[in-house]
Amino acid sequence: MKNDTKALKSRDLFSNKFGFVISCVGAALGLGNIWMFSYKLGKYGGAAFLIPYFLFVFILGSTGLIGEFTFGRAFKSGSLGAIKKVFKDKNLKGGSIIGAIPTIGLCGVFMFYSIVMGWILKYFFLSITGEISSIHTQTYFDTFAGTNATIVWFLLSVLITLSVVCLGVNKGIENLNKVIMPLLLILFIILTIKSLSLDGSMAGVEYLLKPRWNYLLNIETWVMALGQAFFTVSLNGCGMVVYGSYIDEKFNIPSSALSTAFFDTLAALLASFMIIPAVFAFKLDVAAGPSLLFITVPTIFKSMPYGNFLSILFFLSIIFAAVSSSVNMLEGPVEALISTFNMSRKKASILISSICFILAIPLATSLTNFDNFTNFITIFVSPIGALIVAYVFFYILDSEFILDEINKGCKRKFKINFVYFGRYVFVLVTIVVIILGAVYGGIG
Repeated sequence: MKNDTKALKSRDLFSNKFGFVISCVGAALGLGNIWMFSYKLGKYGGAAFLIPYFLFVFILGSTGLIGEFTFGRAFKSGSLGAIKKVFKDKNLKGGSIIGAIPTIGLCGVFMFYSIVMGWILKYFFLSITGEISSIHTQTYFDTFAGTNATIVWFLLSVLITLSVVCLGVNKGIENLNKVIMPLLLILFIILTIKSLSLDGSMAGVEYLLKPRWNYLLNIETWVMALGQAFFTVSLNGCGMVVYGSYIDEKFNIPSSALSTAFFDTLAALLASFMIIPAVFAFKLDVAAGPSLLFITVPTIFKSMPYGNFLSILFFLSIIFAAVSSSVNMLEGPVEALISTFNMSRKKASILISSICFILAIPLATSLTNFDNFTNFITIFVSPIGALIVAYVFFYILDSEFILDEINKGCKRKFKINFVYFGRYVFVLVTIVVIILGAVYGGIG
């Protein structure tokens, strides 16, 4: 299998490591990170939870990222095109069908994620107009989410993502993340300082950081740490593969993977200190999950001096986090369409966005449909997509080819032990993640 240099040069590429890593961090830092990581950190032992989490994210999560980045770069294609090429080279059948699963899964994520992003846009608008201070936060969300009133905001979220993806990788995705990710960090720091200044906030800090070592004897702690570590770096077999296809051979993939895992974890920790101390200060439900953003946090801002202004900053930061992830979700299927049908980027982006929007309307107007679809995609389809790519990469490709591709741009060369680890540990753990997700009703 020889690299097609011409194909690489014809692709829109990330300009440097910073642009690539910051875009990958943006893709990984999703809304689930913001409301789930802090909850799990507190519920499953505080600082003790960080031991299995760090173990899993920097060994298993980084392994998955290295595999997906390398798979994309090696074949200058997203997962659909890459799997088709591998199956063709190996005289295997079913490459198109199997290769489509990760892309379909990412389309599904984009559909429900854009709906949630629409909710955030609505609350940002309420903050700008000042209405958020007068709504009844406990009931407003239930009267808005899952109704026809969400459609216009859902459409707006799709259009925002579409406008970025239409611009391409360098001018659109990379430039977006170079601007909004530093701004996101600044907003998180401002809001964290404010949260920690509230009376009673130290109880939240204790909840997050006080180690409760007995939790390490609880198998559920390890299960939830595994799920958080696996999904926090956005392993789904498509999004990170397509980003990897936009880098050249000078990029150090293992270094980029570790940087992505590190900064994603750092942002999740910062988000925890932004939200949880304030939740404790106002004696609200720390385990609120998704409603944390739409019920708990607005309740806090209503009770704070300058709450309206802080609410604007908060929802703006969440919009930044959402957009940086959604562009990755749309880019995956758009790249697949461009590569398969030689379609222009603009046409492919509009077509995929339109199909996803139409198909997701029943989800936007019914929370029951939304929940059922979201669970199906996140528990089964996305991790199966990750499993497919991991299996193809570590089992079907030759070990020598894998190491040659990973080691391009590396100062410290990987050896055959990494392939063995990916083959006999990472792939098997991915299967375990799917099984545990089904048993627990989701672990990521």
